[in-house]
Amino acid sequence: MIVVTGAAGFIGNNLVRGLNRRGITDIIAVDDLTEGDKFRNLVDLQIADYLDKDEFRRRVLARELPPLRAVLHQGACSDTTERNGRYMMDNNYRVTLELFEYCQAYRVPFLYASSAAVYGGSSVYVEDPANERPLNVYGYSKLLFDQVLRQRMSRLTAQVVGLRYFNVYGPHEQHKGRMASVAFHNMNQFLAEGHVRLFAGWDGYPDGGQSRDFISVDDVVAVNLHFLDHPETSGIFNCGTGRAQPFNDVAMAVVNALRAEQGEPALSLEELVKQGLLRYIPFPDDLKGRYQSYTRADDTQLRAAGFTAPMRDVQTGVTEYVKYWRARQG
Repeated sequence: MIVVTGAAGFIGNNLVRGLNRRGITDIIAVDDLTEGDKFRNLVDLQIADYLDKDEFRRRVLARELPPLRAVLHQGACSDTTERNGRYMMDNNYRVTLELFEYCQAYRVPFLYASSAAVYGGSSVYVEDPANERPLNVYGYSKLLFDQVLRQRMSRLTAQVVGLRYFNVYGPHEQHKGRMASVAFHNMNQFLAEGHVRLFAGWDGYPDGGQSRDFISVDDVVAVNLHFLDHPETSGIFNCGTGRAQPFNDVAMAVVNALRAEQGEPALSLEELVKQGLLRYIPFPDDLKGRYQSYTRADDTQLRAAGFTAPMRDVQTGVTEYVKYWRARQG
């Protein structure tokens, strides 16, 4: 049996799909369906059981789970603007620690979601404490467990892998609201208003020029499955493409994919701006000093751990995403 927490969420949901594609259906899906519409992400999945996150936590602490092959822990509050530190530390840090202790006691491989937010104000994205400067309590909640893992690394009883996700986009993120990816928001803006809005220049970057390491959720799934296949490997790894691309690239990929749907030709960045299809808005004051204007995963350790598959660039991955989502919308 494999446990996937956050199974109705974005990455967890795609992980269950990845397991299903391998013919694996003995899965315990764990989530919180207080927001009931998230059930839609579960409808076409093959699972053995569903547990509410609070009931799952109770069973973990009571040691009442069946024998497990692995735990893929994706459930967390991913809202980087959440200011309730007490809630964030319990939900993100303490639950992860409890699961870790359970998996160590029963020698169960444990793969968990960390985050590029641990780097915060740093400009170097290498898995080293010297580069870790979170800008918010979300980033700290992820960093604290990474620190625990480092302390315990020499005496692990089973595999533990922390994956520092960079900017993930792709299918089944619609429930995330304002925390959904830039690609998702760009797509819906264009369909609703006929144009896309990006932040104007700030922090030394030109209009739409702030750059991130945008990674397709399909590549995130591939990384997780790689480590699931290699239980001998433990550690903390960046999960990004190793490329930094500007927000302009995401908007171009979205608009041109939607234009292609109507039989219209692709346009350059300059043409999109000139025609008013891409517009820039002032950078929000409340994000100044709390915003990562540039991220790029150093993938050296990930590649050294044996993950050799190529990863999609923004044009390829976002175009696939738009086509997939539009087909599902009918």
